[in-house]
Amino acid sequence: MKSMISVDEALEIIRGSCMPLAVERVPLLHANGRVLAVPVDAPRALPAFDNSAMDGYALRWCEGLGAGSELPVLAEQAAGDGVANQSEGACSIMTGARIPDGLDTVVPVEDCTVTARNGEGGPRSIILSAPLRAGQHVRRAGEDVAAGQRVLEAGARLDAEALMVLRGIGIGAVDVRRRPRLALACTGRELVDADGAGLAPGQIANTNGPYLEHLFIEAGADLVERVTLPDEPSAFAAWLTRWLEAGVELVVTTGAVSMGRYDFVPEVLRAAGMKIVFHKLRMRPGKPLLLAAAGGSLVFGLPGNPMACAAGARFFVNAALRAFAGRRPEQALLLPLAEPVRKKPGFRLIQKAALAIGSDAVLTVRLLPGQESFRTAPLLAAQAWAVLPEEGEILPAGTPVPVYPLRAGAALFDGRSA
Repeated sequence: MKSMISVDEALEIIRGSCMPLAVERVPLLHANGRVLAVPVDAPRALPAFDNSAMDGYALRWCEGLGAGSELPVLAEQAAGDGVANQSEGACSIMTGARIPDGLDTVVPVEDCTVTARNGEGGPRSIILSAPLRAGQHVRRAGEDVAAGQRVLEAGARLDAEALMVLRGIGIGAVDVRRRPRLALACTGRELVDADGAGLAPGQIANTNGPYLEHLFIEAGADLVERVTLPDEPSAFAAWLTRWLEAGVELVVTTGAVSMGRYDFVPEVLRAAGMKIVFHKLRMRPGKPLLLAAAGGSLVFGLPGNPMACAAGARFFVNAALRAFAGRRPEQALLLPLAEPVRKKPGFRLIQKAALAIGSDAVLTVRLLPGQESFRTAPLLAAQAWAVLPEEGEILPAGTPVPVYPLRAGAALFDGRSA
């Protein structure tokens, strides 16, 4: 086992321990949040045909056609109508309707005047009242996406916007990576799971469990189980054996990984034949974080303090989830500090932060008060994690630092007041 190591070294170890999982094909309807295993090329163009961008009249442009020109209206084309052919006159057309073959320009209804109507009240002839430009108000086939165009690369996570485009180009199913299976065990006899329950002296609400469950599912895990266990090694050992025998890729524990009398997790892992890869990082909060491995399974031992637990999950468990899904390492946004910061050298600090735009229109990051690892209320004002380097004791205002969204896949701007 390595002694206390750097955050970067820990992340490299994690990524090297996680091979991309098997590929499975799923219908697009169930693909939200999944990660592509192979690139996607468009099987058809989007739009699939030339169509009208306006309600108006389609016609064939020619020299001399413009304001004052009168044309007969020979047909009508509504959205959903199929192939039509027309080489002269005008065609009444609706927004999104297919342009008849032989016509190439659309005149909006407000740029012409109906001069005669048929027995049903429809236009029979029109006079143009504005200048005309060839091809105006026509959406060309393939103008959004060309047939054969590479739309998404392997490793892309499918969100609502990606699914919108895939549906438009005719994709019905996609090849994605299997979700990593994850089991979560919160340890501590003081923990109470029932929301709103009364607490006996010494008890606390289990805030870590539900928070991590949401965090991991949002980051792409298949959460197979979440349990709350007393401070009894035998109870944890039984659940651990069950998960390892089932081939669960990730087991995450909270609490019992530090140096106290009831910090039994490392001993149970060794007894189960697991190798402790590292235990303790040069970071705060979350210094006691532990990683163990056996076969194809990894165990992350997270500290019990809520912010140490949240930081460990956000940056280290998430790194494993990304690697199992075949995704590249997460990239930070570099932002300048709004104010000078004094820190203890030798530790990387993961800090709750908010974003601000100054009078000079420069986006900056501001560390929030209440950085202690037990404080959760500052999350209500937080928009991001700011990561301060190990080296240095004073970081002047304007120093660029890596900034990450609070949760993997969440927006950096979430509408909260900075």
